[in-house]
Amino acid sequence: MSNPVISQPAGSLITQLAKELAQHAPFDQMAAEHIRAFVSGSQQRYFATGERVMSPADGTAQHLLFVRRGAVTGTQGLAELNGGAFLYEAGELFPVSAVVGNRAVTATYRATEDCFALALPIASVKALASQSAPFADFLNQRIQHFLSLSRKALQGEMASRVLAEQSMETPLGSLIKNAPISCSPASSLREVLSKMEQSRIGSMLVTDDEKHAIGILTRYDILGRVTLPGVSLDTPIAQVMVSPVRTLDVSDTAQDAALLMSRHAIRHVPITRGGAVVGIVSERDLFAMQRMSLQQLSNALRGAVSIEQLKALAPDIRQFAARLLGQGIQSRQLTALVSHLNDLLTGRLLDLLASEHGLDPKQACWIALGSEGREEQTIATDQDNALILQDSTSDTERLRWLALARSANETLDECGYPLCAGNIMASNAELCLKQSEWQARFAHWIGVGEPEDLLNASIFFDLRGLWGELVLAQQLRDFVTTHTVSKNRFLKLLAINALQRTPPLTWTGAIDTYDDATVDLKLRGTAIFVDAARLYALAQGIAETNTRARLAAIGAKLGIKQREYEGWIGGFEFLQTLRLRVQIDIALGMKEGLGDPDEPNRIDVRRLNTIDRRILKETCRVARDLQDRMRMDYER
Repeated sequence: MSNPVISQPAGSLITQLAKELAQHAPFDQMAAEHIRAFVSGSQQRYFATGERVMSPADGTAQHLLFVRRGAVTGTQGLAELNGGAFLYEAGELFPVSAVVGNRAVTATYRATEDCFALALPIASVKALASQSAPFADFLNQRIQHFLSLSRKALQGEMASRVLAEQSMETPLGSLIKNAPISCSPASSLREVLSKMEQSRIGSMLVTDDEKHAIGILTRYDILGRVTLPGVSLDTPIAQVMVSPVRTLDVSDTAQDAALLMSRHAIRHVPITRGGAVVGIVSERDLFAMQRMSLQQLSNALRGAVSIEQLKALAPDIRQFAARLLGQGIQSRQLTALVSHLNDLLTGRLLDLLASEHGLDPKQACWIALGSEGREEQTIATDQDNALILQDSTSDTERLRWLALARSANETLDECGYPLCAGNIMASNAELCLKQSEWQARFAHWIGVGEPEDLLNASIFFDLRGLWGELVLAQQLRDFVTTHTVSKNRFLKLLAINALQRTPPLTWTGAIDTYDDATVDLKLRGTAIFVDAARLYALAQGIAETNTRARLAAIGAKLGIKQREYEGWIGGFEFLQTLRLRVQIDIALGMKEGLGDPDEPNRIDVRRLNTIDRRILKETCRVARDLQDRMRMDYER
């Protein structure tokens, strides 16, 4: 380390510095006495422009520095060769990882302008962390800490736009008001119906001796299972109950229950603790939490009897997403909900068109590709889809399926899902293929690995069956998983192709924007995490297609520290949240929003609050670290 100007804060300056620190994370979450302890235990340091602050040659990091004025840039071997750097500006702490890991820094840090900092010795850092939980949390879970702060700020912002409603993040355990009413499988229908009438309940849960749910009979089941078939009331409920029962745990959320009800068209969900049922949540309980219900919207989509009805319902999906974002729903859940509702709209549209064209859904499978295949759709999304046909399909039948696909693609465009500029749609004859033809094409892409093949793989290898004979999609998905594991050449080419995208960081480590101060959150953000997750999933034989699930599975399989792969997940989800905010602003016609209607994946960095600007930069660093790992694994 160089010889910076060092001084101890004078007593009269401590109060002023404490107020200054309180404007920044994590100090804005810390008690006043703990902030003062940081200031009073620190040394004031000054570094002139260009002066070295610290480097790997200095050995184990001895201080945690808080930048008061100016900026510090850290460069390191691999990062420097690839144009990377780490920029720390006023209000930031560094080197957090080295301090927590009790190791030397891996970068050489220099002041890029005259820099004033507070340096807290390691011993004092540890002492303060033992006294202040927010400080300790920040040190150990930096990106998660920033995400938490960002979500709080987002909720406050969105709450001013939509009505405040009870959060769908509410644990189901807190919604349970009474012990569940249940019966044994041997109970007669007469006993059961009498008990339902006396208790004024809409369902009867059937449990075994350990209170495990083994069946359920609801008021809506009685007509079809008891009355119309003429079943005797002396019949044991076990003979007419619905089984198996879909349950959730007390730790699951109201959002989980709403999604489960919508996906399986059920109205009651038993809630368990340790496997035993402790309560039941009904759709009415969830309706009370929301003015706009997921169940109501999904039922309306399922029940649409015309294409015009579907067109009218499509905008409600975007409005519903805006409300949930204001309630604090995280991006992974919100994108799953958006994808689910888009699936319902598409599935119902295909039902109507199949009937109109006289086609049997069991003869084909409509597959979702790209972000929809990964169940990561945001609000502004174009179409990426294709058709798998049974191998027995004739040429004449293929033409009929192409006609259906053309109608579907055009209607989806009218519903607000633009036609794909690259023609990655089922109406393209090249993407309406028999199962054996798809497998041959995939094998060619894996075996040849030309640039166009790699681009196709990045789109098609995230396929998911959406409508029709879903086993066709699963077979093709299995084909991808088993045929890419040992193809080292293909994987290397896929990695090199993915590394063409770079995070938006300048050579000094600042956020690199376009001339209009915007950043493309998709091309230079989420796509980096998506590409890396796909690469490692294919290499490790991981069948997941969802990026978050892939990253978690990769981390566990490769033995990566949990904090590291959770950082990948947190960074990806933060970028997804920013994209949703931009697109919802556009959908709601916000004049002072974060983006431009013509560029739904770009964000104006100048309009971000301080917390979000800092975490955007932190996320870009995480993305660059992930790419460095890819480089070391595949560029040799």
